Amino acid sequence: MTELVVLFLVALVPMAPTEAVLIGCGVLAASGDLPLHAVIAVAALGCTLSDLVNFSIGRGLGMRALTRFSRRPRPRAVVAWTASQLATRGESILVAVRFVPGGGIVGALLAGSLRWPVRRFAPIAVVGAALWSAYTAVLGYFGGQLFSNPLVATLVSLAVAALVGVPIGMAVRAAQRRVADAAPAA
Repeated sequence: MTELVVLFLVALVPMAPTEAVLIGCGVLAASGDLPLHAVIAVAALGCTLSDLVNFSIGRGLGMRALTRFSRRPRPRAVVAWTASQLATRGESILVAVRFVPGGGIVGALLAGSLRWPVRRFAPIAVVGAALWSAYTAVLGYFGGQLFSNPLVATLVSLAVAALVGVPIGMAVRAAQRRVADAAPAA
């Protein structure tokens, strides 16, 4: 059960290596050391609480919460692109952005900065965190089922996650780059 406490704490802290820890816990679930449903639930809870904290920071600081990301024209265009996507396809974008590294943080900050009502944001944060947690834990679980060595299972599962996540991240970055290239230089 110590593993679940560590997983919760890592999921709660923004920019912590949640994916690696969650995959490792999925591998442990495959060996019977942890219940898979508990791994998913603990990770989803930690990620949801982290999203709510980031949302509150965005809400309290407004767009100033994103100034670190938007000092130069290209990052500023990325923030503008994400904000426009939230305005037109908010809920689906917040769920999808959860699968891009760092996307959950930026999405939550932006939703708060754009003054979304918490009653609109919270259910989406729960859904996004639950889907991402289930996907990531199941990757580790299947890796643990396929390979008896936990280290190999974890590494293979991380590689599969990268194979899925990298093209998604590349597609998002390409869309953002098109917007950034079209942005006037400051």
